[in-house]
Amino acid sequence: MAKKNVLIMPNLTKPNTADLMKQIVATLLKSGCRPVLDERFAGMFPGASYGPFDEQIAACDFIVTVGGDGTILHSAKHAVNYDKPLLGINTGRLGFLAQVEANEIDLLLRLSAGNYLVHEYMLLEVSIGEEDTIRYAVNDVVISKGELSRLVDLDIEGNGDAIGSYRADGLIFATPLGSTAYSMSAGGPIVNPSINTIILTPICPHSLYDRTVLLSPDMELQVRSRYINNSDNVVVSVDGERIALLNESKSVHIRKAQKSVRFIGFPEKNFNSILSNKLKSRG
Repeated sequence: MAKKNVLIMPNLTKPNTADLMKQIVATLLKSGCRPVLDERFAGMFPGASYGPFDEQIAACDFIVTVGGDGTILHSAKHAVNYDKPLLGINTGRLGFLAQVEANEIDLLLRLSAGNYLVHEYMLLEVSIGEEDTIRYAVNDVVISKGELSRLVDLDIEGNGDAIGSYRADGLIFATPLGSTAYSMSAGGPIVNPSINTIILTPICPHSLYDRTVLLSPDMELQVRSRYINNSDNVVVSVDGERIALLNESKSVHIRKAQKSVRFIGFPEKNFNSILSNKLKSRG
């Protein structure tokens, strides 16, 4: 049986990642897998192979990312583009998207034996105005004033029908996988990622009656800003990355993507156990 190629994408700015990488490479070799990295890491981790990133990711069987949730989100963009399953190893703080903690590296021994699960989760597809550029959100799309503490006035349509008008610090459109991120901090519900829905959560709404709404995954949304104060543009961010400034002539188009993101998991580490261990236990 051919060796499985495992592309490792580490965030070496995270404490302990470099030391943990040695153990990860050794464990993958022990399991019969072939650990590979981008050529910019050449020579840093004995036993691994190196080469151009595009070639390595195209040829790999899995992606293993080492860092926090931000690292996993960054790696997930590449995983989606190349349709590769992703396994997150946490060296950050909460690491809710990670399936493996730093003291659980032996779980990597299961990869070559096929003793794992692959979960498919929905993404949001985002475009601005008439642009052809499509971006994918693993966690969320946020429309807000950015750094300035001012209210935004946003109108939302779904499949051509008016959904509502919001006056708030901003709006969060989250996937179920992203329900435990910014949306939860803004008062939104935790949604099991096996449920397909678009989660609309207002940020500090001006009305007491504006609360989270769970929208159909078949709904195509259009969001438009009613008022722009001078140069104080509305900011559109995808998974924490600013992608555009919104003016009155542009709208944001959001819908469930046809593509999905695939995460590697293990039977004993399901959504309920991760929720209990990582969220409820931390208050």
